[in-house]
Amino acid sequence: MLHAAGVAAQSSAPAVSNAVAYSVEGQSPAYSAPAGGPVSYASMSQLNGLLALLEATSKSTQVDLTKLRIERWKTDGSTKKQALGNVDSIERNLQSALPEMIAQLRNAPEDVPATFKLYRNLDALYDVLGSVVESTGAFGSKDDLQSLANDLNSFEGTRKQIAERMESLAASKEQEIVRLRADLKTAQAAIPAAPPKKTVVDDNEPAKKPVAKKKPVAKKPAGTAASGTATPATQTPATQTPPAAQKPQ
Repeated sequence: MLHAAGVAAQSSAPAVSNAVAYSVEGQSPAYSAPAGGPVSYASMSQLNGLLALLEATSKSTQVDLTKLRIERWKTDGSTKKQALGNVDSIERNLQSALPEMIAQLRNAPEDVPATFKLYRNLDALYDVLGSVVESTGAFGSKDDLQSLANDLNSFEGTRKQIAERMESLAASKEQEIVRLRADLKTAQAAIPAAPPKKTVVDDNEPAKKPVAKKKPVAKKPAGTAASGTATPATQTPATQTPPAAQKPQ
């Protein structure tokens, strides 16, 4: 759950760290949408305080983890391997995934998905770091145990405050949705409805007579003059028979 930002879990890592890494890797990509509206000073101040504390705890935890001498623990190799895998998973999360989530939340201070993503990551960190603290108490030094226990308590306190902030943001968003719906209904009710078109029928109006169709005018014959008298046809002169030649006496 701890190793995010698209880095696949190594096959040689212990079962616990692999399962934790898979959970965070399966989350949605970085949320980059801008905040929906102005953020109040109180909300921004609270968030900055939480993130500053979280960054300080992250640095302190990384320093304390480097002081561990797990290879010197008086326990079996399997326990050492599992502890080393958990430490490696925590360090990668604190160096890569956690800073990215903090930056996303600074860009969108009241974004609920970004806040929930950080909460889930802190929840995973707490579980895996708690396992390392438990193993340190059983096989490590008292100084290492005390330092890591303080880091664990700091993560737990921040996680609870993030959860409370997330609950408050969710309630605020719900109230905003209810208000927007009410405003929409009010706006829709204020829009005048267009009156339906009416067709007025006057029973006293006389019915219109149908338009009579004009009869087609018959064409006159080509040989008929305008006055109605026939024009004599042009006669072709008859062919005159040439006089017969007189026979010689």
